[in-house]
Amino acid sequence: MYDTIIIGAGMSGLAAGVRLAHFGRKVCILERHGTIGGLNSFYRQRGRTYDVGLHAVTNYAAKGARTGPMARLLRQLRLAWDEWALAPQLGSVIMFPAAGLRFSNDFSLLESEVRCRFPRQTDNFRRLVASLHDYDQLGQSGADRSARQVVSEIIDDPLLVEMIFCPVLFYGGSREHDIGFDQFSILFRSIFLEGLARPLAGIQRILTILARRFKEQGGELRLKAGAARIVVEQDAVKKIVLEDGSELEARNVLSSAGWTETMRLCDDGHVEEATASNRISVVESISILDSQPRALGHEQTIIFYNDSDKFHYEKPDDLVDLRSGTICSPNNFAYPEPLDEGILRITALANYERWAALDSEAYRRAKQEWVEKLMESAARFVPDFRGSVIGGDMFTPLTIHRFTGHTGGAVYGAADKRRDGTSHLKNLYICGNDQGLVGIVGAIISGISIANRYLLK
Repeated sequence: MYDTIIIGAGMSGLAAGVRLAHFGRKVCILERHGTIGGLNSFYRQRGRTYDVGLHAVTNYAAKGARTGPMARLLRQLRLAWDEWALAPQLGSVIMFPAAGLRFSNDFSLLESEVRCRFPRQTDNFRRLVASLHDYDQLGQSGADRSARQVVSEIIDDPLLVEMIFCPVLFYGGSREHDIGFDQFSILFRSIFLEGLARPLAGIQRILTILARRFKEQGGELRLKAGAARIVVEQDAVKKIVLEDGSELEARNVLSSAGWTETMRLCDDGHVEEATASNRISVVESISILDSQPRALGHEQTIIFYNDSDKFHYEKPDDLVDLRSGTICSPNNFAYPEPLDEGILRITALANYERWAALDSEAYRRAKQEWVEKLMESAARFVPDFRGSVIGGDMFTPLTIHRFTGHTGGAVYGAADKRRDGTSHLKNLYICGNDQGLVGIVGAIISGISIANRYLLK
């Protein structure tokens, strides 16, 4: 009998496991794949390691900082800042045809850019920043109003509104067009007020640290051990049946698999079906270059681009939407030494159903076709790098579904969040994207918070 079984060895599940194991709880993490990480994972192909999902770690805090999510998770997990080996961004930009806004981990740069490009909005922008909800208010502020409505009531220049929403939605928007103001506040803080950084060895470093700490404290991690069914008796989880037919029992179960995906495992008929139609997914191409991006004239860490004054954050009719996207160079962080190879990651909105309808040969051809189209689209906003590409790969909504199990390849989980982490069963809880916190730090904080609130009592 375990104290807690955790479904999923992603960031939130691993963090919850570390927190519980630290206090002597008997914990088992179940992972149906042969590797850990979920959405934020990695794989090897032709001698190279590719990150899935990682552009940057948001919520950056400099060494010695005592406040904010980064400082909190380090304290809660008993980790040292140096273990993460984080390098801050060099500088990023939001690019629309009519204007560009540079930003860095020094918020005063974005303030000065708004003052220069949108002088009439200077005071309004300050009012917006002052109105942001704090992290502890997530889900506690009453009715979660439309962020677009709130922001548009403060900032009366439509172009600036669209430019603000572009990075916020690309880094955490789980539904089309809009986001709740609670979550907007968290994402705005994490991107602009705190900032972006990246571990030198990519996502593998963070995952290795969490898994090692979990095992050192007596936690049990089972790979290739997927949960097939949650057996329910008298409004509680009785046991978990694994895909190999074996059974495990625990006093509590914490799932990071997603709300709908977890409900489908329950054998009491409590199923809430989710369709792909209201879920956001993406494709991402990863180009390996024969030189550093800065040698080609590309110096920004991340470019959030849109090719018109209106930003359309929605599932496209075609396989991919080329109107907007992000261009991230892992090379353009302040590392003590440059990375061995140049890398550009291009991300754009995608249609899960269109990709899922392709047979294997059509899928292969579509990946080749859209890699070329993505690079052509990106070349409108960065120096043309296509002649320097020597390798790469691409992942699609089907890749996201394979790594996470999320319906519709939903990159940020369900559109509606379960912020208190509870379920209809008295000993079944939810953490991760569907609890409402996104990004690497957000997922880790989610696991910690649910463990503290319900499982350490």
